[in-house]
Amino acid sequence: MEQPDTSAEQPSPPRTEPAELAGRLRAVLQQLLPLIRGRSPHRDLTPSRTAALAALAAHGPLRIGELAARMHIALSTTSRMVDLLDTCGWIARRPDPADQRASLISLNDDGLALLRAVRRETTGLLAERIGRLAPDRQRLLYDALPALEEMVEWTPPRPARRAAAR
Repeated sequence: MEQPDTSAEQPSPPRTEPAELAGRLRAVLQQLLPLIRGRSPHRDLTPSRTAALAALAAHGPLRIGELAARMHIALSTTSRMVDLLDTCGWIARRPDPADQRASLISLNDDGLALLRAVRRETTGLLAERIGRLAPDRQRLLYDALPALEEMVEWTPPRPARRAAAR
């Protein structure tokens, strides 16, 4: 009896533990991000400031507390960062119509232009690196993007509130 030809079948990849994947991903990101940032002419634009500008572009205008929550950093740190962004001339502050004691922070035209320039530069650098990959490796990267995007979008559920004491 003749055996079926299975040479065209691709073996399934071995199951990789999430901790191993996380370690490899962290290591790659730690090497990739400085490579991108190291070529930027915008030396005064740190990664945290870039993240704040991006959060404001995506979700603004925001109160400082909302920005801190989106960035997962302390309110005091965010307040100092907003002061720096304001000093650099990249944001606008206006009173919150819902509470005149609070301010809403948003990107101004200069901040938006800067963020767009940085995104163009980093996209160009990444496109150059991706272009050096073999087509099959580019496809693997393309196929991984939905999972990476899902990781970014996922937020842990908030703890349940305790019922009020009766």
